[in-house]
Amino acid sequence: SRSQVQLITKKISGEEERRTTSALARKEEEKKRESHKQAIQKEKRKLAIKNAAQLWDSHLQKSDSASRVCLVIPVQNESKEEINFEDGGTGAQCLSVSDSHLAELDGNTLRLFGTGALDALERGWGLHTASVVSTISFYYIDYELIAAILSRIRIKFPNVVHLVFSDSNIYQLHQLAALAHVRRLDHLTIHPQGNPVVRLTLWKSYVLFRLSHLKLQRINDQEVTLNDLVMAEKLFGTLANIAETETSHHRLLLLLGESSRKRQLQFFLEGRGRTGLSPESIRENGKLPGEGLGRALLTYPSRDAAKNEENAHAQLSHHYVKMLLQEAVAVNQKMDTLHKQWPLLFMELVRDSVMEMRDKSAFRRVCLQRIAETK
Repeated sequence: SRSQVQLITKKISGEEERRTTSALARKEEEKKRESHKQAIQKEKRKLAIKNAAQLWDSHLQKSDSASRVCLVIPVQNESKEEINFEDGGTGAQCLSVSDSHLAELDGNTLRLFGTGALDALERGWGLHTASVVSTISFYYIDYELIAAILSRIRIKFPNVVHLVFSDSNIYQLHQLAALAHVRRLDHLTIHPQGNPVVRLTLWKSYVLFRLSHLKLQRINDQEVTLNDLVMAEKLFGTLANIAETETSHHRLLLLLGESSRKRQLQFFLEGRGRTGLSPESIRENGKLPGEGLGRALLTYPSRDAAKNEENAHAQLSHHYVKMLLQEAVAVNQKMDTLHKQWPLLFMELVRDSVMEMRDKSAFRRVCLQRIAETK
């Protein structure tokens, strides 16, 4: 009947409404949970960055070197908020997070906050993911630690073309030489915050000169011009020439630890030894590819390299002292032998002289003959 059909229709409609309402409620609940999860992640992110910044400031305050502490005082009227990293991209992937560090991958940019974030570089990166990374940003990480792993970054992330440093305590020009370890570098960004080196007038010129083989295109978002390259060569070219001519062979071998640089040095020594070629002519003939000997000498040794150099000096000093000691012992033994044998030798000398002078006429003839033979 019509009434029964209406009842069945209402029953079906009611069930559909309940299912629809239940599905909408589940979706709303999932949306709330996801929103809550994102809020928690966002708070963790902010807390990690905040604590990393506080630990960094504490690290600087506890530094033993008063002069170095002075160098890392932030530029006046410049705050950390000017560097826009407070809110990560919506697609940012958290790789590692704790109360004091954060590592996240946002598109092709890998951001590292705090020293602990460096561990993320050692994780099991897939070839595809590693090849996607083109920018690595470092925040609140001492440059000494970063410089020690630049060669590994070159291998693990072959397509990195942009490095960003903020609050990394880069305070001297020669520290920038460590960037020569990367495979390629199109862009370089060194924020004034926590990096006093950018206050030096010639820091960009030094970077362009030392890293000329990398062919930088932009530094701190400013395009590199031909005039910049010419000026860099003009300012620091003489420095490289002096390094080539004044550095001893032993020092060269000690500084140029990489096999490629040792080959460059061998070419240089063979060329100079056999044909008398100057470093300039060798470089013109293509025997010194890449950095070139002069630029390669402008190094920034890592802590391990500095330790190895210190050990090498210690071994050399030990060997030298050992040789001096052996020579002193040998001389002392000879003196002891002489003191023991001298009385007998002296008696024999006196006896031989008396015997020789016993016949005065014969002695005079022998003396005159000796004098005549010496003329």
